[in-house]
Amino acid sequence: MTATLPRSGPAAPAAAARPRVVRIAGGRFSFVLRPRIAAVYAVLAAAIAAVFAVSLMTGDYEIPLPRVLLALIGRGERLDLFFVQGVRLPRAWAAVLVGAALGVAGAVFQSLSRNPLGSPDIIGFTGGAATGAVATILVFGGTMLQVSLGAVAGGVLTAAIVYLLAMKKGVQGYRLILVGIGINAMLLAVRDYLITRAELTDAMTAQVWMIGSLNGRGWGQVIAVAIGAGLLIPLILALGPRLRLMEMGDQTAHALGVPVQATQAVALVAASALTGAAIAVAGPIGFIALAAPQLARRLAHTNGTALFGAGLMGALLLIAADLASQRVLAPTQLPVGAVTAIIGGSYLVWLLHREWRSGRA
Repeated sequence: MTATLPRSGPAAPAAAARPRVVRIAGGRFSFVLRPRIAAVYAVLAAAIAAVFAVSLMTGDYEIPLPRVLLALIGRGERLDLFFVQGVRLPRAWAAVLVGAALGVAGAVFQSLSRNPLGSPDIIGFTGGAATGAVATILVFGGTMLQVSLGAVAGGVLTAAIVYLLAMKKGVQGYRLILVGIGINAMLLAVRDYLITRAELTDAMTAQVWMIGSLNGRGWGQVIAVAIGAGLLIPLILALGPRLRLMEMGDQTAHALGVPVQATQAVALVAASALTGAAIAVAGPIGFIALAAPQLARRLAHTNGTALFGAGLMGALLLIAADLASQRVLAPTQLPVGAVTAIIGGSYLVWLLHREWRSGRA
């Protein structure tokens, strides 16, 4: 007679790590809970909160955490209230929202192109948004609102041009990237021409803006990017299941009932508008959209698009880079775009090397 022993050791964690279906509202809504992904997302959220708190505490005028908490609820010393609510809090929120927007947009472009290099930085949508904003600054002398609209319009127009030129029985990854790189080169020439023909002060303003910075960002910019993210990120998240099916191939997705071309068009427009909204606030900050989706996928061990994770990773990367830009060479502040370029350039070299080693580049 043999006895059945209870499961223990390595089998127990494996069983605990299995995906579980969670039903809410009496079973009308359900979702799959994957413990590893949930744990990774929780760690990312905690890291964002920690860096956010440090951003509110540190600076030329340092404020201990208890006084920061008092200032957040409108109590405490006058200087604390000024620096926390008027200076540091809007800048930190701008970093989180812009980073999340770029991370989600990058995940969409990489999903559609099925290539880790398919980010708005490489394909040219960032360049289109930047060109629209620079043209608004130099040609029309636009206000901040007009510059924001110009960036969104430039990104969406560039997306439409790239999509139409790359479309041939659907949009293929490398064709989308190659067309985008060509359009980006032409847009760079347009921006350079506008700067050379502008007045010196206007040209300097546009050049500083093109580096990418969060210096001096106030609640107006935070509200603008929050509205854009609040409208577009839920739409993109709703397209997530379709995007994951399309990563298996257009024919397979079509056989499963996915309207492939309509989904591509809506996702491109939404991601381009989201990129434009982020760039309008912070300038063309590079490499966040490239690195965040890949880092999120590697941490969570997911094979498909991780839109929510890419947003969290983008927020963490940008707020951490902004904190480094303020404190590394203090009291001198670096543009955050310079910091992300250093980090992202190193990541791009590693990614290209990895693609070459695997025979895909």
